[in-house]
Amino acid sequence: MSQPRVPGDDENTLELPCGRTMAAGELDLGMRELECDCGETHAVVMDVHPPERFLPDFLVEVLREAIETTSEEMPEFDTPHLLGVVLEEFPEAVVAHDASEDGDVGYAMAWVTEFDSRRLHEIVVELVVELMEHAVSHADDDEALSAFEREMVEFDVSEFVEQYRAERDLEAEDPYA
Repeated sequence: MSQPRVPGDDENTLELPCGRTMAAGELDLGMRELECDCGETHAVVMDVHPPERFLPDFLVEVLREAIETTSEEMPEFDTPHLLGVVLEEFPEAVVAHDASEDGDVGYAMAWVTEFDSRRLHEIVVELVVELMEHAVSHADDDEALSAFEREMVEFDVSEFVEQYRAERDLEAEDPYA
């Protein structure tokens, strides 16, 4: 059973990247962006959002097969791993909120960024490309690395994100159907 909380209870408060605060329960499971009182738009991601929000199904499958996680709680590569990479790269621009003890909110982890959702999407794709390049470089196959690098010269992250978002129709009621 939920415990009543005192307004301003630190456990139920989320500090945004801009320094403002809000109640963690104000985050909605369908929320992808937050129009903040600071005048900026912050991207919102929750552990319940599938990684397919950012990457095609086939690529998520490849990442799940290729990446071994060290977490017993999250043994399969998923959204928390993607946001962990973003947080590692941009520690001052991402706020992570652990709500695993709060059964009222519907999520265990939430991340709010100083970026809007489109820019966050681009950053996720850029970091996954870097991860893939790093993996290919460890394959001891110079031809594979050269081929990958040639392909990436042609790859336009912004165009990919634009097309992927249009294909997924992120404004639809259920974009993952």
